[in-house]
Amino acid sequence: MSKPSTAGAPEELHRRLGVSDAVVIGLGAMIGAGVFAVLAPAARAAGSGLLIGLALAAVVAYCNATSSARLAARYPASGGTYVYGRERLGEFWGCLAGWGFVVGKTASCAAMALTVGSYVWPGQAHAVAVAAVVALTAVNYTGVQKSALLTRVIVAVVLAVLAAVVAAVLTSGTTEPARLAVGDDVTVGGVLQAAGLLFFAFAGYARIATLGEEVRDPARTVPRAVPLALGIVLVVYALVAVSVLLVLGPARLAGAEAPLSDAVRAAGAGGLEPVVRTGAAVAALGSLLALILGVSRTTLAMARDRHLPHALAAVHPRFKVPHRAELAVGLIVAVAAATADVRAAIGFSSFGVLAYYAVANASALTLASHEGRPARVVPVAGLAGCVVLAFALPVSSVISGAAVLAAGAAVYGVRRTVGARG
Repeated sequence: MSKPSTAGAPEELHRRLGVSDAVVIGLGAMIGAGVFAVLAPAARAAGSGLLIGLALAAVVAYCNATSSARLAARYPASGGTYVYGRERLGEFWGCLAGWGFVVGKTASCAAMALTVGSYVWPGQAHAVAVAAVVALTAVNYTGVQKSALLTRVIVAVVLAVLAAVVAAVLTSGTTEPARLAVGDDVTVGGVLQAAGLLFFAFAGYARIATLGEEVRDPARTVPRAVPLALGIVLVVYALVAVSVLLVLGPARLAGAEAPLSDAVRAAGAGGLEPVVRTGAAVAALGSLLALILGVSRTTLAMARDRHLPHALAAVHPRFKVPHRAELAVGLIVAVAAATADVRAAIGFSSFGVLAYYAVANASALTLASHEGRPARVVPVAGLAGCVVLAFALPVSSVISGAAVLAAGAAVYGVRRTVGARG
């Protein structure tokens, strides 16, 4: 099996992030706009089985996080599963994982930017979205430590808003424990689809792994940061989901446009609505910041191996960030946010993320015990969970997601053919 890859000195990134920084970046990616928006479509799919779907998504996320953390400790380089798949399974699987991540998460970046615009200024959502992309790309350009500092502030604000929502609901006197009961409306397919949608909100822990080249002592830091961040997010999501269900019930939640706003209004705390809107916008900014970080680092890794234009592999001599990759990602996201409605892209983004983690779990299965392999049941359950949840998504999402992966495979095949002829 090949040894961990290392970049040449001129292309190395600075290792500046400690455990708390890595945890905060993971929280910023996971505690984002998803918690403000994903509960309603998940409730439409699962009905009163929403909490079962949440638990299932958490189990799959835990398996994926454990596999990713062990691999990140073994291969502490930018790129995440792109690197793991390439080193453990072969170049094709690494390239396919990287392609799915870059394309899917670029669409997610645009979606988060438009979420910011829809909350801040609904009439000019596209303009605000572009401004948000430009501003956060500039922050990322000046160094990952500044990004971690801004993410820390964003996470603190969002957690305070969510705490206020939970407190307002639980002390309102309008809650009914019967609304948590599982009824006969629950189906296996509905719960699996809800878990697939909810998994999208958990998936931000990949950002910790993709920043592996900028983490101090990655063999110790990443395995600690990933499960810690995931555990905090699971507690937060469970508290929010239970609170909203207690006051709205699954039927009202399924029809809610802004679930948390509806929850505080139903609890008689309508004065909190502006705070919730602000929190949603700030959360989307946090997700966008972390997404741009992750996509640019995977772009850097793929450019180093010439699966993307090699010019994108440059590292800024002063700020020690992949500045060309960040500018390219920022430009593409800004164009998408200015011209497209990317809500439909979230479906194939979810499919791409699950495919990405399927490769991560398959890669973890090849680790030997002395390489830090987790108990075999973890990557096996993670791999099976990713495949099941991916194909439980809406048919349109499965078709579009599969088409994106097929396009990536075709590009890889063309590149290999041209290279062989050369």
